[in-house]
Amino acid sequence: MFDLAALDAALAGTIFAGKQQYARVTGSTNADAVEAARHGAPHGSVYFADEQRAGRGRGDHRWESAAGEGLYVSVLLRPRFPAARLPLLPLAAGLAAAGAIRAVCALTVDLRWPNDLLIGARKVVGILAEAIHAANSPHHAVAVGIGINVHQRAFSPELATPATSLDLESGRRIARQELLVALLQSLEREARALEEPGAASKLIARVEAASTWMRGRAVEVHGPQACSGVTAGLDENGFLRVTTAQGSVTVQTGGLRASGATNR
Repeated sequence: MFDLAALDAALAGTIFAGKQQYARVTGSTNADAVEAARHGAPHGSVYFADEQRAGRGRGDHRWESAAGEGLYVSVLLRPRFPAARLPLLPLAAGLAAAGAIRAVCALTVDLRWPNDLLIGARKVVGILAEAIHAANSPHHAVAVGIGINVHQRAFSPELATPATSLDLESGRRIARQELLVALLQSLEREARALEEPGAASKLIARVEAASTWMRGRAVEVHGPQACSGVTAGLDENGFLRVTTAQGSVTVQTGGLRASGATNR
C-alpha cells in the first residue's frame, strides 16, 4: 500500500503536490485522467491505483494490472509548448521512467519506439499518451499513462513481447512508493525541458543515445504503416525513420518488433 501523506510530502514543490488521486481499484488510470481533464482538472494531477481492471496499452492492447504488483499511474499535463511537440511526450515519459528505474533500482533499460521500455528482450514498462480535446478550451491536455512491472513473477504467455519485472531483474523487492516519487520528479523535469528552446532536437538526441532500437536495427513495423527495414533515427517530430527496400518511410504510428520476431 501507499503512504499518501508521505507521498505528498515527498512531492512538495513539484507540480504534483496536493494533486494525487489514489484508488485501490479502478478501471484505467488513463481513463480516470481523461475524464477528470474534461471536467477541468489542473495541470499536474496524478491518478494512480493499486489495481486496474481495464488497464490499456497503445492500440487498445490490454495491460495486465494485478493488485499490488505494479505501478499504474497517469499524469494529466496541460503543456505550454506548441501542439506540434505533443508526439514527443511519450518519448520524454520514456526517458523519465528510465531515469527513475536507474535511480531506484540501479537497472538500465532500453527504449523501443514509440512507448516501450525493455530490459534485454523483455518488456518492463509501457506508456500510453492520449490527447484530450475539450470544445470549451483553447489549450491542449494530455493524459500520460505509465505502467511498470514491479513485483510480478509470472506473465501471460500470450504477450506479444515477453515481459519481466524490476524485482526479477534487480534480485530484490523494489519499493513502489520510492519508484513513484522518482518517476514523478523525473517526469516533471522532462516536461519542463520540452518548453525550452531547441527542446525537440535535444530530446531526440537523448532518446537515440538511450536506445538500441532507433538506429541500425532491423525491424518489422506493425500497424497502418507496416513495413520491414532498418531504423534510421527519429525526425524532428519524434517519428521513426525506417529504410526499406522501397525507400525511406517515416513511421508516425505503429509498433516495432525485431525482424523475424513473432507478433501475436
